[in-house]
Amino acid sequence: MAERIRVVLDAMGGDNAPMEVIKGGMEALEKSNKIFLYLLGDAEAIKAELARYQYDKDRVEVVHCSENIEMAEPPVRAIQKKKDSSIVKGMSMVRKGEADAFVSAGSTGAVLVGGQILVGRLKGIERPPLAPLIPTDTERGCSLLIDCGANVDARPSMLVQFAKMGSIYMESVMGIASPTVGIVNIGAEEEKGNALVKETYPLLKECPDINFIGSVEARDIPSGAADVIVCEAFTGNIILKMYEGVALTLLDKVKAGMMSSFRSKIGALLVKPALKRTLKDFSMDRYGGAPMLGLKGLVVKTHGNSKSIEICNSILQCELFEEQKINEKIRQRLSLNE
Repeated sequence: MAERIRVVLDAMGGDNAPMEVIKGGMEALEKSNKIFLYLLGDAEAIKAELARYQYDKDRVEVVHCSENIEMAEPPVRAIQKKKDSSIVKGMSMVRKGEADAFVSAGSTGAVLVGGQILVGRLKGIERPPLAPLIPTDTERGCSLLIDCGANVDARPSMLVQFAKMGSIYMESVMGIASPTVGIVNIGAEEEKGNALVKETYPLLKECPDINFIGSVEARDIPSGAADVIVCEAFTGNIILKMYEGVALTLLDKVKAGMMSSFRSKIGALLVKPALKRTLKDFSMDRYGGAPMLGLKGLVVKTHGNSKSIEICNSILQCELFEEQKINEKIRQRLSLNE
């Protein structure tokens, strides 16, 4: 039997829980025989949803949690007070070695705080970043945006660590040899940028274990200007949200245009197969969630409105992370001593 990857799934987290979360979990079980799922949350609600599926009951365990952290709750207080919530309980399981990874579409703040406090950072890591894969118009199909939400204020040394961890992730998980690294800037020239970028640029330039190519402007990110896009979380989150917003707006405009006349409707029928393939290639869902890199265990944050496909891919992402021993590689490459 294949070695199991034990994934804790926050069954009650997100806008579409528990239905879409559990559906995604069941899809992951079908796609990989290595996954073992702990479903955390209201046991009665989880079991009622599970009753809709045929699945291997030896690979699923329901863990009841009497509390739930809401999206609007202050994260630190929620982590401290709600010990029997799925987020606290799930991350504690990862910290104790009872599980390999934790996946949640719940409160971003609580997940970020819990990752640092409950799971803990690898010794020597200044701050763990959130690092989602974003679709790009390249053969490889994506770039890693690091950081997109965990550290709105960062120091140059932190961005250097982000670049190194991001390179390891793209090399190991996506199979890209010597991934290119770029820092988000307002121009291509080395002398441009704010104080943080100006201080970080020469440090990245002198770093021997990354393939640094210089500054990357936001307009060049969708075309795949670099494999690893480095920035602090304030900039990264704006890029990510703009990315998502423009994609949804363009999709709405294309649909409206295709339905605007009888002739356009005929044309829509002809181009529909090709358009569906293109949209699938540029979907954020296909890559799963954003891992927090640099923790002692794996934590993956998915969108609050995640559907089953993103949940499923986030779980499969955990399998790749474990198989490629990302944490061990981070320790070795960054010379971290536990």
